[in-house]
Amino acid sequence: MDSATNSGFDTQGAGITVQRALELPGLRSGLPEILAGADRLDRTVRWVHAGEVPNIASLLKGGELLLTTGYGLGTRPADQRAFVRTLAERGIAALVVELGPRFTRLPAALVDTARATGLPLVQLHREVPFVAVTEEIHTEIVNGHYALLQRAEEVHRRCTEALLGGGGVPQALGILADFSGNPVFLETTDGRLLYAAGEGPEGADPLQVWEGLRGQHKDTPTAGSVLVDVPGGGPGAGSVRARLVLLPVRAPLAPVHRMAAERAAGILAVVLMQARQEEELAARGRGDFLTDLAEGRITSQDAPAQARVLGFRPGTGPLLPVVMRLGDTLSTAGGGWAVLARAVSEELASLGVPVLLGVRPVEGRVLVLLGLRSESERSAVADRVAAALRAGVERAGMQRPGAQPPVVVVGVAGSWAAASAGLRHAAETATAAQGLSDRPWYDARRLDIDLLLWRLRDHPDLAAFVDRAIGPLRTHDDRSKPPLLPTLQTYLAHAGRKAETARELHLNRQTLYNRLARIGELLGTDLDDPQTVLALSLALRARRHVP
Repeated sequence: MDSATNSGFDTQGAGITVQRALELPGLRSGLPEILAGADRLDRTVRWVHAGEVPNIASLLKGGELLLTTGYGLGTRPADQRAFVRTLAERGIAALVVELGPRFTRLPAALVDTARATGLPLVQLHREVPFVAVTEEIHTEIVNGHYALLQRAEEVHRRCTEALLGGGGVPQALGILADFSGNPVFLETTDGRLLYAAGEGPEGADPLQVWEGLRGQHKDTPTAGSVLVDVPGGGPGAGSVRARLVLLPVRAPLAPVHRMAAERAAGILAVVLMQARQEEELAARGRGDFLTDLAEGRITSQDAPAQARVLGFRPGTGPLLPVVMRLGDTLSTAGGGWAVLARAVSEELASLGVPVLLGVRPVEGRVLVLLGLRSESERSAVADRVAAALRAGVERAGMQRPGAQPPVVVVGVAGSWAAASAGLRHAAETATAAQGLSDRPWYDARRLDIDLLLWRLRDHPDLAAFVDRAIGPLRTHDDRSKPPLLPTLQTYLAHAGRKAETARELHLNRQTLYNRLARIGELLGTDLDDPQTVLALSLALRARRHVP
């Protein structure tokens, strides 16, 4: 049994027990006699109060040991019963009455009500100085709190030594698990498991415990569990990086275990911050390498050796460049890039192909170079890479509601020499593709027109071309309904097939014909003319890049 419990200190309530209070010299000298609640002497005494007023219950908060000579108890049995009931309802630890001038023996109404309500009732046969009793019990409580702090600080010291000695988060959690006698978990703020330590009931793996209770402690904490936030160091005082979870599946958890967890959370925050900084620096370093490769500052002859230093060994197959461009409205605060790098790396680990991942926060890009076995893998790998990149953004919490989704562009697979141009082409195309209809990924080869138009975005001739081609429709849509630009765009996307256009727009044939006729009238053109169709298609693509 715990030594603090042996001494009568209640680790569950961070006070001393009624039993321990009665054993101290002050109350023991009064020859205490227990008249009610003998089976409840393990109640926690958090404070001592002395008083002689009838309404003293209104001054108490619960957990007090009340000392009195009985002058506030009243003379009528009904008053005495009411007095005890209100104290029991208030949740005091015990009522101690000193016999003397007011009572030579406690009234039956008092004793019976205490027994009925389960309130420990003690009478003292000798006079004792209440101030000395109060001081003695309060000293015991304070000493007990100090003992708890010492035990918690010991855990903190051991965790710190383990981490400074080269140990990681699992070692620190193991120390906390040994101390609490229960499994300990470190989760992300959205409830994903990062680390686990300790054992479940009958030696069960902690992962089994976590799986069995997954999600329960997030919204409705398991009774008696301890949840402690690990500070995140991000903007705002409430920034949280992770959460420590202690579950009482083997033994009850006490306040000392919460104290120890709170102290451990502090050192874990430093370790996670350092790991995040190192991880982000490494990801940025890889991003710098890929950017230098794309911009020709690293030759195709030197690139393989530098890539090997970064851990990338692709073999002899073609290299596939992939670039993800994050929208300008995505959240990148609070170390988001480090979280993103880890999340995407974990998602990509399941691909089974060599991967070099880097980030470029300034440009809002994630750059990836993958080693394929053959060109035939390109499409299948592209599907999985795009899904992994988007899942990483979601896991990192960087996608704000309503924000433009990230754009993933897959370049042309080839040699190291081709990888340079492929990365540059994919990076530019990812920027040019902002605002297009959302797709899992885009093939860089199919967006060359959009890229060309994007490069011309600041040229006045492009704006003039858009205005000549579709200006009347833009003016119409600003003033009248229904808008006609969506009809034209859908019509051209279906290569002039009216039946498919009507189905997508949920229009009947005649309504579509009327709208197309109105478009031709406003533009003064024939929508069946190939040159007109080409010009309108280019104008619709270009309008994203001009005011």
